[in-house]
Amino acid sequence: MRTGWGIGRFREGLGAAADLALGSVCAGCGESSGLLCGTCRDEMAGPAWLTLQQPEGLRVAAVARYSGIARAVVLGHKERGRLALAGPLGEALAVSVAAVVEMPGGCPRCGTRPLALVPAPSARSTVRNRGQDPLLRAARRAATVLRRGGLGCSVVPALRHRRRVADQAGLGSAARMANLRGAIAVREPAAVLLAGRCVVLVDDVVTTGATLGEAARALRDRGVEPCAAAVIAATD
Repeated sequence: MRTGWGIGRFREGLGAAADLALGSVCAGCGESSGLLCGTCRDEMAGPAWLTLQQPEGLRVAAVARYSGIARAVVLGHKERGRLALAGPLGEALAVSVAAVVEMPGGCPRCGTRPLALVPAPSARSTVRNRGQDPLLRAARRAATVLRRGGLGCSVVPALRHRRRVADQAGLGSAARMANLRGAIAVREPAAVLLAGRCVVLVDDVVTTGATLGEAARALRDRGVEPCAAAVIAATD
């Protein structure tokens, strides 16, 4: 456990050192200097809207279309080791979370209960290979932003994979649903930790809604009703 943590911190330090030593270009447009230019930050800042995907009847908010700048920033953080992007991505996720719990027709108790952000689970092998969990990092940043805004909020990594699943890339909607069916479970103490909270599922991208739908099913099987879901970006 400590070994994995050490590798993640080492890679984070290495990435930061490389940016300082070599300089960096904007992860969104690839033209301006720095981590993320002002124009690309604005692109990721919302406003949020409800996506067409409503897996398991779950309302889902996003702040960006998963193309162009948003896709480049998400992949820069997830696949290219630019760990500092957890900051702006978490800030974008916070916009989605705040919007989905405040939109008319949402959970009537969201304003009276503290929020619990529950990230979609990542495969252990993927986290190990990357040396970090990108979504968990972004979710923690989002929770910090929401707390600063006056909302009680914490991150509860309540979900895990109970079996191996295939890479979702390239799979259609039906294949994604079949791939994930029954694959997600709730960690043993999580149901207790989530009691009395407004539970919001979070992910970086929603494509078909299969992951969020399976996550919602797993929570409901343990008596936890998710209020909504929030993502950074959504496909068309």
